[in-house]
Amino acid sequence: MKHNLKKCLPVLLAALVMLSTVTIQPFSVKAEESLDIEAESAILVDAETGKIIYAKNPDMELPPASMTKIMTEYLVQEAVEEGQISWDTTTQISDYPYSISANNDFSGVGLTQDKDYTVKQLYDAMAINSDNATTIALAELIAGSEGEFVKMMNEKAEEMGLPEYEFVNSTGLANSSLGENVPEGTDADATNLLSARSAALLAYNLIEDYPQALEVSGTPSAEFDDQTMTNWNWMLPHGEGEATYLQQYNYEGMDGLKTGYTDLAGYSFTGTSERDGNRYISVVMKTESEEARFEQTAKLMDYGFNQFETQEIFPAGYQLEDESAIPVSKGKEDTVQVAINEAFSAPVTGEQAENYSIEYQLDEDRLNEDGELTAPIEEGETIGTAEVVYNGEEDYGYIFPDSNQQTIDLVAQNTVEKDNWFMLTLGAIGGFFADIFGAVVDTVKGWF
Repeated sequence: MKHNLKKCLPVLLAALVMLSTVTIQPFSVKAEESLDIEAESAILVDAETGKIIYAKNPDMELPPASMTKIMTEYLVQEAVEEGQISWDTTTQISDYPYSISANNDFSGVGLTQDKDYTVKQLYDAMAINSDNATTIALAELIAGSEGEFVKMMNEKAEEMGLPEYEFVNSTGLANSSLGENVPEGTDADATNLLSARSAALLAYNLIEDYPQALEVSGTPSAEFDDQTMTNWNWMLPHGEGEATYLQQYNYEGMDGLKTGYTDLAGYSFTGTSERDGNRYISVVMKTESEEARFEQTAKLMDYGFNQFETQEIFPAGYQLEDESAIPVSKGKEDTVQVAINEAFSAPVTGEQAENYSIEYQLDEDRLNEDGELTAPIEEGETIGTAEVVYNGEEDYGYIFPDSNQQTIDLVAQNTVEKDNWFMLTLGAIGGFFADIFGAVVDTVKGWF
């Protein structure tokens, strides 16, 4: 019996090793099977490429609450960039934002009238502490009234290509909470609406155009009028002794972006985090609790950082083997070499990179009736596009509007000069006689 056990022991150990290997394998790369996000709507986007990694009801319009302020932040940054205002510009608080500041039901630092506040002070209070009154004060400063600012918000949303949106105020509060201060042109019972896809695209634009915004949104706490204001983003790296109860939610690389809560909206959060040069943008909308919005965000971020790696799929200069040369007419050469002018990279997991392919789309305006390019052609000249196609089972596409496929310029790799007039004339004459000869042959064939 002992002898038999010794003989079986290696087999048993091997079986245990195999079993343990199976149990510790990472979860499936299929997001809908592996990722259970407890939110009404959610999305995860690679910030470098705009590739959507995960989505759950991404087009459902929901109240974003204070995530609205991301648009206000964008417009303030734009006004500073264009010289309309500066960070040192001062303004005073009108009756409307003062009434909001005095209302303990709304988040804020507490403003006073007959006092100058700089744009920088107001912006920081908005981005860090989600202050509603400072948000309104900035809207009034830039546009003259919140009603006019709302028009700017909707115009910018259209310009960005946000697919689902409606802005009725600058803060994300329900209009019914504003009393007699409902912005002109909006309904008293209206509320802002965004989809998770739109919120992610809005965040993408802010980070892409004004990356300095992350310096503020990533600040755990700051001073305002001799008081400390705390960031509502619990996932920021709070230090020891500073909001220690929040340290369990700290997330490596987190530096933004905006929380949101109202009774109607529930608990929402647009987050962004960067590690080793890779940045993700996540959105969760209508989670059940303040803790849940950060827990679900951590799930999304872990999925992105642990399961995906950005790889160069096609290098600059890549050519399709059977389509590397395009025919050319009226040139000193009969063909021109073509290739993509820049590399294509994408976040992939497992062997997904093998599912990508490229299809050439030549500029039809450049082609003659025989499908040929016409000389002259300069090296580096764009002659079409290369469409990157994903042939895998699951593809959420890209965050950009009307962009399910990525395109790269297709450019000439060499110069093809136009043939001289003598050779062109000779070719035309040869073609003329060839046509006559062909017609004669056809006629003679008809006699028999």
